[in-house]
Formats: sequence, structure tokens, C-alpha cells
Amino acid sequence: MQTKSMTTIGWKESIDLPEWGIAHLTAKADTGARRSAIDVKKIKELPNNQVQFDIVLHREDRDITQTVITDIAHQTHVRSSNGQQHERYFVKTVVTIGEQSKTIELSLVDRKAMTCRMLLGRKALEGDFLVDSSQTYLSRTEKKLKVRPIKG
Repeated sequence: MQTKSMTTIGWKESIDLPEWGIAHLTAKADTGARRSAIDVKKIKELPNNQVQFDIVLHREDRDITQTVITDIAHQTHVRSSNGQQHERYFVKTVVTIGEQSKTIELSLVDRKAMTCRMLLGRKALEGDFLVDSSQTYLSRTEKKLKVRPIKG
């Protein structure tokens, strides 16, 4: 039986969201969280099961954003780490960590109180990534945020 090679990443990584024109966004790998989340504001439901939102790209300056319009994967009630329940939108996109790319599901949430703009939960990590909690930025050394306009 052949086993799949796993990529080891640190607890904090610089990731890309190529479908949304974002490179080098800081994400926290959190094996204690089941689902992944991204820091957004100005969420607006659109016709045809779509949603528009602004991804917050910078921790100190929340006005640095990238606007995205995408399909809603689903909506559900989620219990946050402080125990409160909220209705959340979930969307899908490709995430690239190092040389590995995969489609993941993301919850759209306000993470302004959090250190990292994105959280990678177990469902995004499983089968492809091992997390070394003593390390950071194992997948690349360059960490400068890059944003390009979305085509289409």
C-alpha cells in the first residue's frame, strides 16, 4: 500500500488564494478548529446563490481589502470559540501552501480581534498537511502580502 506524502507546515504560514488574487496572506493552522475561516467585512447576499464580501488583508489597517463575489457553498449555525452561535456563509476556493494546492471551504467571519486574517481548520489540513506547532513559515520565506485584481 502506497501512502500519500504529507507537507509539513508551521502553526503560522503564508498562503495564497489564487482564485481571489491574493498571495502571502498570513494563516494560522489550528488543529483544534474543525472548519476554516477568513476575516471579512461588508458581507452582502446577492441573487443566484452568490455572496459579495471584502477580505481584510491587513491586521492594523482594516481598509486594505480585496472584494470577492463567489457562490455560497452553504449557510449554517456555527458556535464560536467563546460559545456564541452565529449564522455564517461558507464559500469554497483554492488555497496554496508551498507547492500544495487544494479546494477548501471557508467561513466568512469578522476576525478583527485575531492575530491572523485566516484560520486553517482540520478539514482543510486533513490528508495533505502535518502541523509542526513549534515552527512558523515552513512553506516559504517570503511573506509580503500581494494582491492583484480578480479577472472575470
